[in-house]
Amino acid sequence: MPKAKKLTGSEAVTDHIQKLEPAIAETIEALRQIILATDPIIGEEIKWNSPSFYYTGEMKPFDPKEYKRDIVVMNLHRGNILLVFPTGAVIKDTAGLLEGDYADGRRMARFSDMEDVNVKAPALQKVIKQWLDKVEKM
Repeated sequence: MPKAKKLTGSEAVTDHIQKLEPAIAETIEALRQIILATDPIIGEEIKWNSPSFYYTGEMKPFDPKEYKRDIVVMNLHRGNILLVFPTGAVIKDTAGLLEGDYADGRRMARFSDMEDVNVKAPALQKVIKQWLDKVEKM
């Protein structure tokens, strides 16, 4: 039996999205394209069973449990799509997109549908750009 080809990060994300209910898949795909269009240094993969986006450039060494490379992870939650920013506390979000004040530094953005995505897209890209400015590059 031939060994299954390992999917690239982008292929795995596409495969994951194609298995979702069409309305959710459309919204997730729109968010995906907004995130990836923000900067070419952003990569994607499946992490924690969800589409995840990360910084692909060189970084100063860090403890992997600090999640400094992870920009945002999608999470489907009770009809909403949550974008979890594991280190979102470093961002000064003036648009009010990010919610929560978790001790671990995580912040979230909530999206309900395509209209919500379209309204919040500029704020999402601004938050991601701010996050990228905070990366401890080499």
